[in-house]
Amino acid sequence: MQSQSTSQSKPSVNQLSAVLVQQLIAQAERLNIGVSKHDTGCLIVDAGIQSAGSAEAGRLIAEICMGGLGEVSLQPDNRFTGWNEAIAVSSTQPVLACLASQYAGWALSHEKFFSLGSGPARALAQREDLFKELNYQDSADSTCIVLETDKIPPQAVIEKIVRDTNIAVDKLTIILTPTTSIAGVVQIVGRVLEVALHKAHTLHFPLENIVSGTGLAVLPPVAKDFMTGMGRTNDAILFGGDVNLQVRGEDQAAAELAKNLPSSASKDYGKTFAEVFKFYNMDFYKIDPFLFSPAKVTVANVDTGSVFEAGQLNADLIALSFN
Repeated sequence: MQSQSTSQSKPSVNQLSAVLVQQLIAQAERLNIGVSKHDTGCLIVDAGIQSAGSAEAGRLIAEICMGGLGEVSLQPDNRFTGWNEAIAVSSTQPVLACLASQYAGWALSHEKFFSLGSGPARALAQREDLFKELNYQDSADSTCIVLETDKIPPQAVIEKIVRDTNIAVDKLTIILTPTTSIAGVVQIVGRVLEVALHKAHTLHFPLENIVSGTGLAVLPPVAKDFMTGMGRTNDAILFGGDVNLQVRGEDQAAAELAKNLPSSASKDYGKTFAEVFKFYNMDFYKIDPFLFSPAKVTVANVDTGSVFEAGQLNADLIALSFN
């Protein structure tokens, strides 16, 4: 029997999330998701392609994405007129939950298929330089990957996942969550804390000094097309996301993090994501990477008791985007 830790005595995102994957599969009928065995032998979970999916499926998938190291809930939200539901996220291991598992950093492509993989399989595959910085490598005998796509991945992609994770194909679960599904919307907006962690990493804040974190983001309506869906889910975080981080270290570093962390610190702030995307001729990589951040942040220094706040919610841009 394997222990719940890696060789570095850190928790295993794969072993912890395996319990949640089993819950998802066991509740498939109630959650309106489809579960089928692929020709290769892996398990495919359809959370919004042929099956309708549900917000609760999206909530559980978001927890799977976080490697079992985060809690995700749906709750009432009175911050924006007309949009009264939010996704709340918390983790006492945010660096591992968000960056070693939830971050969609594994590019998987074959011919016309492309998707960014997120979830615990990334920590086995180690295909990203990020894992060297995190000094984290997981081990497990089963794994799960979440793909934001409306297509079942081709066999070549499945074989690549199996090869890179070194997991038997019948021990692999692939969860598919289109952007135009309710489960897809919930699991994407459930990345509000992850977006803040990734921005902190981009700003070169020492990740070992991040103690814990919570995030809240407004739940947008499901869109009928991918472009609108991508815009709304980004805007939900950029203009309706609120993150609290507990950190250690010097007050100056905590103050600088708070100042630079919100989306309003970006030169591209001020328009809906769809407008920004069109401005750059649909080239995602021309957008200022500092835009991808929550609207409002609070950074509390647990060493000194100092608290720093920056940014603001933007009801006008939320209304423009969601309507």
